[in-house]
Amino acid sequence: MNQSILEFIKNTVSEQNVLLGEPMSRHTTFRTGGEAAIFVQVPSAQALEKLVRYFAKVSQEYFVVGKGSNLLVGDKGYQGVILNIGSGMSGIEVTGDRMIVEAGAPLPRVAAVAAENGLSGLEFAAGIPGSMGGAIVMNAGAYDGEMKQVVQSVTVLSREGEEMELDCETMEFGYRQSIIKNRPFVVTRVCLRLKRGNAEEIKAKGESFNAMRREKQPLEYPSAGSTFKRPEGYFAGKLIMDAGLRGFRIGGAQIAEKHCGFVINVGNATSADVRDVIQEAQERVKEQFGVLLEPEVIFLGDF
Repeated sequence: MNQSILEFIKNTVSEQNVLLGEPMSRHTTFRTGGEAAIFVQVPSAQALEKLVRYFAKVSQEYFVVGKGSNLLVGDKGYQGVILNIGSGMSGIEVTGDRMIVEAGAPLPRVAAVAAENGLSGLEFAAGIPGSMGGAIVMNAGAYDGEMKQVVQSVTVLSREGEEMELDCETMEFGYRQSIIKNRPFVVTRVCLRLKRGNAEEIKAKGESFNAMRREKQPLEYPSAGSTFKRPEGYFAGKLIMDAGLRGFRIGGAQIAEKHCGFVINVGNATSADVRDVIQEAQERVKEQFGVLLEPEVIFLGDF
């Protein structure tokens, strides 16, 4: 890493927010992953803009993460800069039926604030363990709800650090995707438009969804949630189960017995273990049923 780049980062965010050789296993829900060359805890939107503008000028590679809930980092790590958008950009403002939410706000917290203010539409998100920014990138959803249904606009930074506001249509939301999956934009904040409702009923609905999650999903193990996108006309978990892979294991990674759509870390899994289980599921399902399973998980770095 160029020393001048490192000094710029430290001067922008302060030295205590810069970690060198930081294990990404501490920052992903799989609890796997090698070291990031530089891990930066972004303290503010202003600092983020300065970094993005500078990185464009010096052609520095970087990757933005929130809660790491849909990310598999290779065991050999990532040689660029990780920009972690978290508590420094986690503000939530409520005005009428709208919420302005910064990208680092945890999605369950956003859903809770909505419920407290009698705003309906985010109940599906009450148990999704990611951040608002990640939820926008992936168009996160569950129980027939998705971010597309509640987003009014998204503020992003371009690769050059230019701030832009994109409306819901411009975001090109689809199943587990958005325009940001294909464009080098960084989400900074989101405007949500919700509906007025009864606070207790909204809270109860969110709790009901969480109860279903606990009953049906292996939440006691590290994972990235549903590992695969739902194939059209099928359910990934059932295809994997029917392929005889319930409980299939490589190293510390396993197809969950409770829900075959989840690859879980049952103990000291490496990222390569997780990757190999994912590939085995893809190969067996393709061979037996002619269906290609597409991972929801993003792969980063060297394995």
